[in-house]
Amino acid sequence: MSPAFQRRGALAGLKVLEIGHYIAAPFCTRVLADLGAEVIKLEPPEGDPVRGWGARKDGHPVWFSIHGRNKLSVVVDLKREKEKALALAARADVLVENFRPGQLERLGLGPEVLHALNPRLVIARISGFGQDGPYRDRPAFGAIGEAMGGIRHLTGHPAGMTDLPPPRCGISISDDLAGLYAAIGLLSAVYERDVTGTGKGRIIDITLVDSVLNLMEGMLPEYALDGRIRQPAGAGLPTAAPTNTYPCADGKWLCIAGNSDLIFRRLAAVIGRPEIADWPRFANNFERCAHVVELDGIIADWTRTQTGAAAEAALEAADIPCSRLFDIADAAADPHLVARKSVLPIEDPLIGRTLHFGPAIRFDGEKPEDVVAWTGPEVGAHNEYVFGTLLGKG
Repeated sequence: MSPAFQRRGALAGLKVLEIGHYIAAPFCTRVLADLGAEVIKLEPPEGDPVRGWGARKDGHPVWFSIHGRNKLSVVVDLKREKEKALALAARADVLVENFRPGQLERLGLGPEVLHALNPRLVIARISGFGQDGPYRDRPAFGAIGEAMGGIRHLTGHPAGMTDLPPPRCGISISDDLAGLYAAIGLLSAVYERDVTGTGKGRIIDITLVDSVLNLMEGMLPEYALDGRIRQPAGAGLPTAAPTNTYPCADGKWLCIAGNSDLIFRRLAAVIGRPEIADWPRFANNFERCAHVVELDGIIADWTRTQTGAAAEAALEAADIPCSRLFDIADAAADPHLVARKSVLPIEDPLIGRTLHFGPAIRFDGEKPEDVVAWTGPEVGAHNEYVFGTLLGKG
């Protein structure tokens, strides 16, 4: 590999081929690339459709600075240049795709073809509903995974509070979850192949729906027990009180988790109502949950007199778990996130100085800035290197 593209990290040497678009497969491979894997991203001549999303600088999509970071971008028209994809698959350890089921086969790149060429290849397939089942051929995007997986039902307010539909959580969470599950699955398959010693590739079937459904905690066995169905709880937590989000004088919202009896006593003192910790109806978590509307009202009466930052500082001084609800500007300026380089200043040759998310997975002694070897490139930026140097077909 050219020194310019040599990677460090736990996955250095792992060869990944991404035939993905939009979010799920590219998110999976970005996680792998951040960990040091060589990721070759196949793009159609017009580029990944996600390049058309979001803000732009000098014609370049700023989101792609992160979305495509640490990846080698090559242009391959899969309908006309299947041989290029096969040549790359022959040298790969892992292939990640998120077409609709059957599309890879129609392109002549199905698992049977790929495994005949490279029996060690681990193939992660991400789709809305899976490679089998009665819904296999239905179209799906992230919103459908959220709806059928159950999270949309839970993100609303309790019945009777509003006629508005339950909102999405603000990001394409089912795509991101599916990408993470795919990464876990393919690394497990690589371990089995190389360490357990089977020497064989695997086909991994990941769905947007399953990825969300698996987050539903104990809801399935609870339903099986007596038919109970968990309902939206708004910003609160039905099993612990006080745990809610409260309005502040400056329009900010403050999340407070005063669940335990000791923390609640400290909270009562901070808000200037120490006597309520001794009231029988607030004496323990069970009683506080039964009288949570009254309790939340008392806490909100205090937070409404404070700015978000002032209330947060007072509660932190008393060792009470709390946080303002951060928007991205809050995150970018937060001293902890900046110090840890969770918010990472980056020079991007296409868009100039920008900010990236620092790596969520960190190893001992690793500098976050070293994780980003390069930012999201232009479409086909690495054609010459990949096809000429790596494949020797210059």
